[in-house]
This record gives sequence, C-alpha cells and structure tokens, in this order.
Amino acid sequence: MSRELRAGVPQLTGALTLSILLSGLVAPLIGGWLDRRGGRGLMTLGSALGAGALLAWSQVQNLLQLYLVCAVLGVASAMVLYEAAFAVIVAWFDAARRPRALLAVTIVAGFASSIFLPVTGLLVERYGWRAALVVLAVGYGLLAVPLHWLTVRRRATERPPPSRAAVGAALRERPFWLLALAFLAQTGAVSVMGILLVTYLITLGHSPVFAAAVAGLLGVLSVTGRVVTTGLQGRFRVAPVAAAVFALQGCAALLLPVVGRSVAGAIGAVVLFGLGFGVATIARPALLAERYGTAAYASISGALALPITVAKAVAPPIAALMGFPVAMIAVAACCLIGTVGLIAYDRLALPGLSA
Repeated sequence: MSRELRAGVPQLTGALTLSILLSGLVAPLIGGWLDRRGGRGLMTLGSALGAGALLAWSQVQNLLQLYLVCAVLGVASAMVLYEAAFAVIVAWFDAARRPRALLAVTIVAGFASSIFLPVTGLLVERYGWRAALVVLAVGYGLLAVPLHWLTVRRRATERPPPSRAAVGAALRERPFWLLALAFLAQTGAVSVMGILLVTYLITLGHSPVFAAAVAGLLGVLSVTGRVVTTGLQGRFRVAPVAAAVFALQGCAALLLPVVGRSVAGAIGAVVLFGLGFGVATIARPALLAERYGTAAYASISGALALPITVAKAVAPPIAALMGFPVAMIAVAACCLIGTVGLIAYDRLALPGLSA
C-alpha cells in the first residue's frame, strides 16, 4: 500500500487511528439506538457497511480515499464489534446466564487475530493486498449480514429513549469515573503491548520469527484469561479479580526488560501479561450491568467507550516516542492505575449495586 499510494507508513497507520477514534466518537449514539431498538437491524446494517467499506478499500488510489474508507470502517466497527455485541447480550440474557454468554462471544472473537493475521498475510503474499481485501470483504459479508439478521432477536416494541437522568446520574457518579480511569489505563497498556511487543522482542535480541510466535500467544492467552476470570466470578466479585489480573500485568511489564533477553524469560513475561489481555473485555460489561442494570446499559457503555477508545488509539504512538524501556515502565504504571481504580470502585460500589 505504501508503494502504490506513495505514502509513508505513519500516514497509512494514521488512517487506522482515525477509524478507531471515530468508532469511539459515535459509540454514545450507537448505544442510544441499541437501548431503544435492539441490535438486529443495526448490526445487520453495520456488517453490510463494513463489507462494503472493505471492498472500497481494495480500490483506493490515494490517501484521501483511504482515510474516507477508514472513517466508514470506524462507524461500522461501532455498530458490530464488542460494544454492540455486549449490549445485545446484556439485554438478551438474565444475570445468571450472562457471564457464560459473554464468555462464549469473547472466546470465539479472541481467536480473530490468531486466525486472520496469518490468513490475511497468506492472501497478500499470493494475490496482493487489493485481492486480499476483496476476499475478506466477500467472506465477511456472506457470513455476518445473514447471521445478524437471522439470529439476533427482533425487539417486539421499541423502547422509549433511555432516561437522560439515568445516564446523567451515572456520569455524575464517582464509581463511573473510577471504572473509566481503570479501563482507560489498562486499555492503553494492552494496546501498547499488542502493537510494540514484536519490535521490542527483536530489539532484545530475538529473531523476528520467535518474536512473532511469542506475540501470537497473546490471542490464545487472552481466551485462557477470560475463561479463568469467568470461572472465578462464581466465587469472587468481578472488580477484585480484574484488579489482581491488572497487577500481574504490571509485574510482567516490569519483568520483560529484565528477563526478556532469554527465551524462557521472554516467554514467561509474555504469558504473565497475556493472561490479562482479554480480561477487561468481559469485566467491563459485567461491572456495568451489575451496577446500572440493563435499561440504559448501551448508552452508559457508549459513554464509557469514548475515552477508552481514544486511549487505544493514542497510547501506542506516544509509547513509541518514549523508547522501549520507558514505555514498559509506563505500561506497568497504567496497569497499576487500573488496579487501584478497580479496588477503589469496588469499595464505593458495594452499597449501591443494582440487579
């Protein structure tokens, strides 16, 4: 793409950053729609929009067209990815079955990068990036559009708009902002590790093949962490469990520069960090539904998603400017902030839990 569009890699990755930021900006609007009308029509439209955007991406001839396509992809992402799916699940399942439903979705989606990064690489190698995008677009459209339309329940009656008072009350609460702080910090840390880990392992002296293989463990380990966390929810509250996992991630980030030059040390640190890679994904909807109920869940979740998505977009380039040793300290500090935020939230939230 860099050669054909005559653009540098930073300019191309800027398009991805735009997509992520835009998905966060529209998240509150998407949340309000989901609370009122449910996810069937919205997710069907979003999957069609995503497939169309991928097809358009395969035909871009300049940077402006690429940025426009990525803007559309950002909107489509907000309509179909985790936030929208969780809103559907929270409204669909009762409190007893909800953790297993959330886990089922995240187990499948947790393997997305593990499967599609090598598949996309193979398609690009054999057919070029334009043909690869066409194949991905057609495959996604043929699967996602009918599945959303046929499987997501149709809401019998449209709900009234979520009470602004309910959403406003949540935004005025200290527990909400403690959750925002905790997940914003931990999301930034995870985003940095997910993007910079391969390069950092190479700078520590490992081969590119080894670095990529170890980084690939993150997807599998994220599923493992989600399974363990869901199992622990039956015995312990969600917030302390997630806080403990965030603390382990902070320790792993501090250990990586110290022990990461050896094979065993690099694998050990990555495994320790990877176990918490996907924990926030299931902890956040569980905590929101537990405290605020389901009536305005999507709207409140959308409000929370905005700062978290911004952190996901801006943290990696900021960390890259710091240099790897300082970046690892920053990652550890963010994990510590997440831990402290969840512990403080848990202490404040206990008297006011909502079914």
